[in-house]
Amino acid sequence: MTQVVVAKIGTSSITDDQGEIDIVAIAKFCAEVAALRASGHRVVVVTSGAIAAGLPAIGLGGNRRPTDSVTLQAASAIGQSRLMRVYDDCFAAHGVVAGQVMLAPLDFGIRRQYLHARGTLLRLLDLGVVPVVNENDAIADDEIRFGDNDRLSVLVAHLIGADVLVLLTDAAGLLTADPRLDERASLIEEIVEFDAELEALAGGTGTVRGSGGMASKVAAAKMASWSGVRAVIAAAHREGVLADAVASTPGVGTVIHPRPQRMAARKLWIAFAVDTTGRVMVDEGARRALLERGVSLLPAGVLEVEGTFVVDEAVEIAGPDGVTFAKGLARVAAADLRQTAGRRTVDLPEGVSHVVVHRDDLVIVP
Repeated sequence: MTQVVVAKIGTSSITDDQGEIDIVAIAKFCAEVAALRASGHRVVVVTSGAIAAGLPAIGLGGNRRPTDSVTLQAASAIGQSRLMRVYDDCFAAHGVVAGQVMLAPLDFGIRRQYLHARGTLLRLLDLGVVPVVNENDAIADDEIRFGDNDRLSVLVAHLIGADVLVLLTDAAGLLTADPRLDERASLIEEIVEFDAELEALAGGTGTVRGSGGMASKVAAAKMASWSGVRAVIAAAHREGVLADAVASTPGVGTVIHPRPQRMAARKLWIAFAVDTTGRVMVDEGARRALLERGVSLLPAGVLEVEGTFVVDEAVEIAGPDGVTFAKGLARVAAADLRQTAGRRTVDLPEGVSHVVVHRDDLVIVP
């Protein structure tokens, strides 16, 4: 059965200890992507490595990685062409054409650009091309400061309606403990539901060269599960890892099963692609109504407003205990909501929106 696959590989898996591009590692990865295509699958690659590839060219390789965003942006601009040249050559050895696609957070935050990005990726697949996606780090400073390509790969998987997301890393998958500290650590082969204890096993960030780590992969896999995509966290160096991940071969890594109820595309976009610019605290009655009855949020249930959001920007919704339980697009600006918070619909001034967040624009989050 033909499947749509998003295969993400991290910086530490395609560079050596000095941050130089590891051509052998990329060649192995590209050969496996080509094999998937030969089996009839459609594959999109999400790759890290531009910053790490660019730093040695300006004498900043190894453990001397800078932390200021301007230098990292410059390194990305230098390294991206070097990285893509290797992908082009490695794919060409298998008769495969690669197409570079650079994405930034804005491409997922504006609906029109979101749809345009989807159209471009799907057309590349229709043409028999393997899209090679990376963050546009040269201009997306927020992504350099906070982000990694694990989250991007989930958004791409959602964007194109992928069946499986493969997150390749240096580890065999999510383990029961840190193998450097506990020799009895073993692979967790399947995850059906996440809990705090399970997520705590992921630990912190990764290597000097990479911005991710197991924690970001587990978070990405959790997002994939909510979007109805099966995710696999597996070792990049394992032979045949992509084919085994797509075929659900036992022991390939950690398999995260999708939730049985798939979110609608628009709500997935709101949940995972749009950054929040504020927070609305609601009373217990409003919290219960949103959770249990799926209604819209009205001004009467609002206790407090944080931030300076405007109409159509995303906000978090928290209960009186301060715990966030939902996210949605505001239909009223923060300044106006502060004036109407707690007031019943019949008491609102004429011309003021009677809805803070409409139920069609609201997502309950775990």
